[in-house]
Amino acid sequence: MRMPSPAPSPAVPAAKQPPAADRVYRHVKQAVLDRRYEGGTLLTEGELAQAVGVSRTPVREALLKLEMEGLLKLYPKKGALVLAVSAQEIADVVETRLLVEEFAVRRAVPAPPALVERLEELLEEQKRRAGAGDLGEVAVTDRCFHAEIVRYAGNQILSRLYDQLRDRQLRMGVAVMQAHPDRVAQNIAEHAEILDRLKAGDEEGAAAAVRRHLGRVGGLVRGEGR
Repeated sequence: MRMPSPAPSPAVPAAKQPPAADRVYRHVKQAVLDRRYEGGTLLTEGELAQAVGVSRTPVREALLKLEMEGLLKLYPKKGALVLAVSAQEIADVVETRLLVEEFAVRRAVPAPPALVERLEELLEEQKRRAGAGDLGEVAVTDRCFHAEIVRYAGNQILSRLYDQLRDRQLRMGVAVMQAHPDRVAQNIAEHAEILDRLKAGDEEGAAAAVRRHLGRVGGLVRGEGR
């Protein structure tokens, strides 16, 4: 007696890819933030379409969105120019960060255990990323460290304002670390100092540590020494 054939296994649906325009957007934006596409680079629709494996239509859609975010400038029939970070933009970002972060770190004292634990995790993650030489992820972790303090200040309007600086912070952070490799270890040490002041409940000390840290970062981004 012949045994019946086993029933065919149900087909496993293929993972659904994000829309083509989203894939182009993520590809270009990440490359700009990582400085693989540096300021002054001219990107063409054809090259991007080939790099991502899509047609030119979603490329145009993605580039328009990135132009609205201030990362690119479109030139009809030529392509998209990656905009360099201007001196005025640097000054504006550092000034805004100082206003928001000094206020936030004062509000975070005395630091709740959950905040201390999260900052310790981010500091260890930053050390691991630095050891691996991944500057893009070091910049992301750096930004998360400061964003956690801002979030714990409890002012949602300030948190949303701070989030709007994210892309500029990441781009500037990578630029500083590429130009000043020793800055990675110094950055970690300054974060540790901020965390120590928070743990100690030292409001003035924490605020002073934030001012020193951002002052050094701002000076390096502007090209003012080490």
